Amino acid sequence: MRSPLPLPALLCLALAGCATVPPSSPENLCQIFREKPAWHKAALATERKWGVPPQVPMAMMYQESSFRHDAKPPRYYFLGFIPWGRVSSAYGYAQAKDETWADYKREAGGWFASRDNFGDAIDFMGWYISKSQRLNGVSKWDAYGQYLNYHEGWTGYRNRSYDRKGWLKNVAGQVQARAERFGAQYRSCKSSLGRGGLFGLF
Repeated sequence: MRSPLPLPALLCLALAGCATVPPSSPENLCQIFREKPAWHKAALATERKWGVPPQVPMAMMYQESSFRHDAKPPRYYFLGFIPWGRVSSAYGYAQAKDETWADYKREAGGWFASRDNFGDAIDFMGWYISKSQRLNGVSKWDAYGQYLNYHEGWTGYRNRSYDRKGWLKNVAGQVQARAERFGAQYRSCKSSLGRGGLFGLF
């Protein structure tokens, strides 16, 4: 039976579908970038544009979505069993909220940016990390402080809202530890990685 779609269209659909599958070795940045060279290309573009080392947004993204393109927060349940909206509007690889994503699109990302597109999501994180440095003086290499900014917002961080959240500081410590591991892994393989694939926008 003849396919209703031409071969190039089928190939593009297949590649796009594969591009949204989380990496098979999410604890190893070298393996992630080898498996998904377009992600490496996007991470390098973010580094050039925002001065953000790849291991920091990648560690934060791992924490936020486990690299799932369509990740969403849990639902509220009315009376314990009736779905009633979501805890927040966060969505996508970076778990960006509606209002923050709108700010990013207006300032840096363009109106066609999408939260379930990896390249757009990591560029968003680069923008946020860069702004955290500018507004709150947190180094772009400081995954601990950057994650607290990301979770609490710039004003919340300045007000030290995280001091009342021991669990959040523990999570930020985990993000810092993962960023350090990712950084060591990346330094060991960066020279052997390519510059990214043709499908860098997925």
